[in-house]
Amino acid sequence: MSAPPAPRRLAAVLGIVQVLAWATTYYLPAIIAGPVAHSFGQSRTVVLGAFSWALVVSGLISPLVGRWIDRSGGRVVLATGALLQAAGLVALAASPSLAAWYAAWTVLGVGMALGLYDAAFATAGRQLGEAARPAIIGITLLGGFASTVGWPIGTMLFAQLGWRRTALIYAAIHLLVNLPLILASVPRRAPMHPVPVAAPLPGVAVPPDARRWNFRLLAGFFTIRGFLAGMVTVQALVLLQALGLSRGEAVFAAALIGPAQVGARLLEWAFGRFLNPLLTSRLGAALMPLGILAPLAGAPGLVLTLAYGASNGVLTISRGTLPLYLLGPRGYAVVIGRLAMPVMLATALAPTLTAPLFVHLPVGWILAGTAAVSAAAALCLWPLRAQPTAA
Repeated sequence: MSAPPAPRRLAAVLGIVQVLAWATTYYLPAIIAGPVAHSFGQSRTVVLGAFSWALVVSGLISPLVGRWIDRSGGRVVLATGALLQAAGLVALAASPSLAAWYAAWTVLGVGMALGLYDAAFATAGRQLGEAARPAIIGITLLGGFASTVGWPIGTMLFAQLGWRRTALIYAAIHLLVNLPLILASVPRRAPMHPVPVAAPLPGVAVPPDARRWNFRLLAGFFTIRGFLAGMVTVQALVLLQALGLSRGEAVFAAALIGPAQVGARLLEWAFGRFLNPLLTSRLGAALMPLGILAPLAGAPGLVLTLAYGASNGVLTISRGTLPLYLLGPRGYAVVIGRLAMPVMLATALAPTLTAPLFVHLPVGWILAGTAAVSAAAALCLWPLRAQPTAA
């Protein structure tokens, strides 16, 4: 049986890997979609459809990734993810047509399933067992800077080198930075049994019926939130301008989402030891409907983005910590993979399904409906209860 890795070292390495992985994949389309559409003589919508397709691919294979991590400990999975993300980016750079562009994003979709947050959380949980919560918080704390790194650096590289060379540089980052970090820092094998902590957490011995109930409620909650996140990510500027903000004011307000996410994660890092994951998840879930309703009561639009960002910041951590708290460490990587599938599918479909609403409905109706849906998601958390550990 191998010794568990140092939690802080594992969190630091996986956090750096996440910053670079998100910056070079998830945040890439926003920078290059327009020029790519011009190169191929296609609409921006058709070009961005490849990214949505990649999220669908990622969601569909996530359960398989979870089972692979549960068996292997995560090192091989994350390393393979880095290689596939590099291969996908090279394929993007070489794409001569729209069909090749979609094929490249298919490879990237597989790489993202093996290399982004869900795989990192599953690896931390498999390596550290019940002691994984601080590591997961650390991973998301660093990962929150991905947009801060990705958008400005990507924009600068694109302006100097064009989108094809930018994609090649991104591929090199995976091969020369992420892959060596993973191979040097993630143990070859996970411990044979979950790593114990000084005081057992509630929920490590969950009866089968309660486990199934908890999983269904968690899946419902995170799927709804994933759908809303997919909508807001694409429509944030449209929504803010409909509230009366100028284009510049809307961009500024939307830019506050990232700092709000990091700020919320810092608060959880500082005070999370005093609160259990279920309570912090409920607080994070409540922030979104309150923030969305605030503009209807006359509050500035940036209140919406700050509340949404803080809510997302907390709940990204919850994606990793809440299943561990409620369902226990055994089979944790498999659970994370099963939860990821509906969330990724919902995130991918949301922009297309909700786009007509922003054309045909008044902004007040959209805000009220979004607040109601996010409140319904929050209600999924209230029946959840951590089961007492068996004696």
